[in-house]
Amino acid sequence: MIYAANFKTNHTRKSTALYMQTLNEKLRAKNPEDKVYIFPPSTALEKYVGDFTVGTQNAYPAHNGAYTGEIGVEQLDEFDIKTILIGHSERRELLNESQENVAAKFSFFKAQDFEIIYCIGEPLEVREKGFEAVMKYLLAQFDGIDTEYEKLIVAYEPIWAIGTGRSATVEEISSTHRALKKAINEKPLLYGGSAKPANIKEITSIAGVDGVLVGSASLDAESFFQMISHQ
Repeated sequence: MIYAANFKTNHTRKSTALYMQTLNEKLRAKNPEDKVYIFPPSTALEKYVGDFTVGTQNAYPAHNGAYTGEIGVEQLDEFDIKTILIGHSERRELLNESQENVAAKFSFFKAQDFEIIYCIGEPLEVREKGFEAVMKYLLAQFDGIDTEYEKLIVAYEPIWAIGTGRSATVEEISSTHRALKKAINEKPLLYGGSAKPANIKEITSIAGVDGVLVGSASLDAESFFQMISHQ
């Protein structure tokens, strides 16, 4: 299983360092086959040592240059970071990243040999139109994306379940993951959307779910480890 923590705009450099130390001590007891990813805010990126991979939540598709407020590969190289989140719904919705923007970013970081967790998801109004509408909407988010890329992990996050406390039903997750698996050539497929300790066993037991991308429930190291260990 894959367990990925997306801190979003939470935690500081100091609290992230403490989190990493606390979590790594607990990870001694994890299943050695499980993989753990942490995506802290850019101000807290560092060469952390532990049984986890640190990635960046975002970066500009350039090595460096005149891109005010952005970070590029030159900055990520300083911390040996080669993993990135691309396509998260919050960047699509709040920051107006188009599919064209997302695809260009994907192509750039693929060329840099980054491991990419690529996010897709649908809003509630699309889900309410039925399964066929959902799949049409989701598959359009693969326009310009190389689903054969060997370092690709896909995260399915229904937008209506992110940070709302409402997770999709087992049937909704199962049917969507089953269809997506065929479309992405059986690449690892994570579920995101209000995953938490209370529902982690149920979610990870669903066929086609290879792990979770966790938001608010990952902000506390103890809570996140409970999910990893299914305690």
